[in-house]
Amino acid sequence: MTLRSRNDEGSTKMQYFIYILECADESFYIGCTNDLSKRIKQHNESKCGAHYTKIRRPVKLKYSEIFDNLKDTRMREAEIKGWRREKKIELINKKVGDNK
Repeated sequence: MTLRSRNDEGSTKMQYFIYILECADESFYIGCTNDLSKRIKQHNESKCGAHYTKIRRPVKLKYSEIFDNLKDTRMREAEIKGWRREKKIELINKKVGDNK
């Protein structure tokens, strides 16, 4: 489902997501999309798409963030990709703790 938000003027705006997937081998995959549920389904079922996840199925969504523009989304994706595994786990655990 592609999400769109309304701004104060009432027009719709595309939303983008960065996400962290945990693969069957317990490795992480970080990506971005404008349709999170469709993209996760592609990672788990599609013959095309990310080779990394295709050979490490099934994948589970562990974390996501929403952005209003692609530039900020890509910058955040690159930032998280540069992190060590421990820092990614801290981010995931922090988000889980916020939902309690």
